[in-house]
Amino acid sequence: MTDNPVVPGTRPDLPPPVTESGVIGWLRHNLFSSWWDTLLTLFAIYLVYLILPPFISWAFINADWQFLPAVELGEKAPEFSDCTSGGACWIFVRARFGQFFYGFYPDAERWRVNLVLIMLVGSIYGLLSERIKHKKPIAWFFFAIFPFIAFFLLYGGLGLPVVPTQQWGGFMLTLTLAGIGIVFSLPIGILLALGRRSQLPIVHLLCVLFIEFARGVPLITILFMANVMLPLFLPQGVDFNILLRVLIGVTLFASAYMAEVIRGGLQALPKGQYEGAMAMGLGYWSMMRLIIMPQALRVAIPGIVNNFISLTQDTTLVAIVGLYDFLNIVRAGSRDSNWIGTEIEGYVFCAFVYWVFCFAMSRYSMRIERKLHTGHKR
Repeated sequence: MTDNPVVPGTRPDLPPPVTESGVIGWLRHNLFSSWWDTLLTLFAIYLVYLILPPFISWAFINADWQFLPAVELGEKAPEFSDCTSGGACWIFVRARFGQFFYGFYPDAERWRVNLVLIMLVGSIYGLLSERIKHKKPIAWFFFAIFPFIAFFLLYGGLGLPVVPTQQWGGFMLTLTLAGIGIVFSLPIGILLALGRRSQLPIVHLLCVLFIEFARGVPLITILFMANVMLPLFLPQGVDFNILLRVLIGVTLFASAYMAEVIRGGLQALPKGQYEGAMAMGLGYWSMMRLIIMPQALRVAIPGIVNNFISLTQDTTLVAIVGLYDFLNIVRAGSRDSNWIGTEIEGYVFCAFVYWVFCFAMSRYSMRIERKLHTGHKR
């Protein structure tokens, strides 16, 4: 022990204790911070021990991935009896992948679907990528030109053979329903949210009635009405395509929920933002476009993305009106007489695809939140 006093700033900073930093510190704070957390952690580890090894053995180690040589040579068609290892029969997915993706779209015309998908992915990448600076031409193409090109490519006309929408299905149909619902529900939801906060009584009343009615019934009811009830009220000989009716129903349903999410973002803004915008002499639409709505949308990003994910998952309900979306066509494929017994593989494959699609949207929204500094740190 020394009698010399310690002068502040003359000693080097020491690292934190080992138990408070690194992997040990993370485990201590997140998994073993109390006896209750320790008990839950041990229980979770036990569940993982029970579930994960058998699943890995079934899905990867003992799974059938390759066709028999006779199938590769074209001497026989693949079937469930070719799977003899006792694990997952992934050759079912491999044999039916074309139908899972394109539905009943003619083989010779599938290049049109591929071309639409390439343009869709390219446009989305151009809009979202930070490497591309000039996004205005891409936005004009995506929102004003691409829908017409996609329609004529998928449906036909202008020299292309017509492919009826009854032949659309699989992941292509799911992507169409989710994409159109997402693109149109956002602007309609913005207008409904503004209408609900409007000082004009008739506009306010109509928006409230629509939002509360759409939110008061399940989506499956709207799909049923679009398929069965709507034709009863149309003049004789007048009918709409079933896919068009479903798209309208899904879009309006999603718009009502989107309106409430955006209204929450509008209410989260302090009153001073409105007063400041009005003090600058801006009109109503200029104030909303330049000041209010960008901030409201930024606050509402988690809710908006949550609606997008929910809408993507809800597309499976179109099976009730006879449309073969991704889940429905996989389920129908597993009921084929050659593939009976492959239901689990089909559902696992569907779950994986939906998870990848929805997880990608979730991660991108988190990235946008961090970039815009919305204050919702994770």
